[in-house]
Amino acid sequence: MKKLQEVLRDWEAVIGLEVHTELTALDTKMFCNCRLSHDDAPNTNVCPVCLGMPGALPVPNRRAIESIVMAGLATNCQIQKHSMFYRKHYFYPDMAKNFQTTQGPVAFCMYGHLDLEVSGEGAKERPDHVETGNVAPGGMEAASPVVVDKNADGSYTTPIRIFRIHMEEDAAKMVHVGGEEGRIASATESLVDYNRCGTPLIELVTEPDLRTPEEARLFMEKLRQTFLTLGISDCSLENGSMRCDGNVSLRRRGTTGLGTKTELKNINSFKSLHDGLEYEICRQAEVLEEGGIIYQETRHWEPSRKRTIVMRVKETADDYRLFPDPDLAPFDLTDEFIEAARARIPELPDAKRDRYMADFGLKRADAAQLAADPKVADFFERAVEGAPTKAVPTVANVMVNLVPSYDALNPAQVRSISALLAEDAITFAQAREVLDAVNGTEDDPERVVDERGLRQVTDTGALEPIVDEVLARCADQVQQYHDGNKKVIGFLVGQCMKAAKGSGNPKLFNQLLAQKLG
Repeated sequence: MKKLQEVLRDWEAVIGLEVHTELTALDTKMFCNCRLSHDDAPNTNVCPVCLGMPGALPVPNRRAIESIVMAGLATNCQIQKHSMFYRKHYFYPDMAKNFQTTQGPVAFCMYGHLDLEVSGEGAKERPDHVETGNVAPGGMEAASPVVVDKNADGSYTTPIRIFRIHMEEDAAKMVHVGGEEGRIASATESLVDYNRCGTPLIELVTEPDLRTPEEARLFMEKLRQTFLTLGISDCSLENGSMRCDGNVSLRRRGTTGLGTKTELKNINSFKSLHDGLEYEICRQAEVLEEGGIIYQETRHWEPSRKRTIVMRVKETADDYRLFPDPDLAPFDLTDEFIEAARARIPELPDAKRDRYMADFGLKRADAAQLAADPKVADFFERAVEGAPTKAVPTVANVMVNLVPSYDALNPAQVRSISALLAEDAITFAQAREVLDAVNGTEDDPERVVDERGLRQVTDTGALEPIVDEVLARCADQVQQYHDGNKKVIGFLVGQCMKAAKGSGNPKLFNQLLAQKLG
């Protein structure tokens, strides 16, 4: 089987995602007052409504609808004032009433977009200067193709359109006992926990604008950062509160028609999303190049075997017999309701990243990493309170590269260690030692530095005799430096540090050596 980059020279991958996110920040389920918790004993948070008992009537959760409107506004969607719920029928044990309550053709949120920034190794998956005929809603070709020009460093930005975000209820949790990787096919028995049944769930559907597995991974990562910032979900891929289905097809480069797509179901990690799509792209290319046929089907990614396998032939909308739910009245959202939801939206990660760059002079990569998680961003902002201006980038550097755990350190400790680094009082190696020492305590890093005698000597008058002594006894290395081997200065710095018993500042030693060597 060919490698991904080799395949993408001849074929264009057309990828769309369906991202399912449980609104775990809520207290109750979507259509009843059952407690929203998956940690309780199985089948204890259930009632006639979520179990579909005859005569039980659903009542929509207002806070859930506020949450989906916030999600739509944060992803540049148009909020639809008039929409309604439908019944999606299927017969499977994870939904006791044999239908799922979801939204029909008009969702609460329609036609949004997110701009995706791709850099580093992942940007190499997409060929340079590629025109892509993105597909408009309803299957029509977009009027003008999207042109992606890469920057000098290979990075690029591409818009990813969002078709809709709709509200629905989650199904029950099924546990398949026995067999390989918990799959139903080889299980000895299956258990059903209806505690999850009826959980408020939003599903975001992109247009097929993604072109590489890395773009798909980054989109889902950015969406997770956005929803975490909104505070509507814990977005735990490991626990299943955020899951993703990936749809992918291939077409020859330069063509605009769509191939037959396959769907990768219930991907629960960023790596699995990338690797599953990568495998499926390469598999489809091999089938097509051998004259075979791609069938529309749902496939499962097996991480241990690094392959996809067929789960079932893909259902169509007709199979679900969708029709408006007679027990739920249509929704008419008011301007006041929408604006109240907008007012609850905090500063989003991209805006926070730009502010950190503008206000604190942070590198883009550091600012983006700190802004991505609201807890980390809050820790950073508390750590820079009262810090000297020149120490703020050091705080960011420490948090990105040195902090072992934000639960075991407090902002004051990070501020203190950053100030010491900014003053060249300690080295990064010593900072790591000090952080390990204060980890899980309330100790002041500056006190630990002084107790252990780690504070660097920054008096050039005290360091010059050491430099002179090292240069006098390292004549061979001095000659190598004058012969053009500038790297030997690293050896000389090491000798100075050894002579100073670790108390000298390596930056100053470097400067003094450079001055004296000429």
